[in-house]
Amino acid sequence: MSERFPGLNDKEVTTVLKAHGFAVASQKGSQKGSHQKWRYTDGRQVIVPFLGSKPIPIGTLKSIVKGSGLDEEHFC
Repeated sequence: MSERFPGLNDKEVTTVLKAHGFAVASQKGSQKGSHQKWRYTDGRQVIVPFLGSKPIPIGTLKSIVKGSGLDEEHFC
C-alpha cells in the first residue's frame, strides 16, 4: 500500500465491498463502535468497524484489503 493511500471511512469501504459482490454476514455491537462481517461467496471475509465519520485506521484498512482479495486500487 502506498503512503498516499486515502483515509476511508466505513461507508466508503462497504460501498467497495458491495460493488464487488460481498454481502453482510453478521453484525456485532451497538450503533457506536459496531462491526460488520462481510463475506464473499467463495468464503473470503472481512470485518469492517463502524467508527462514524472517523477514517478507518490504516492497519485495519490494510487488513480489510488483504482479506478481501481485491487490489488496493479498488479502494482508492
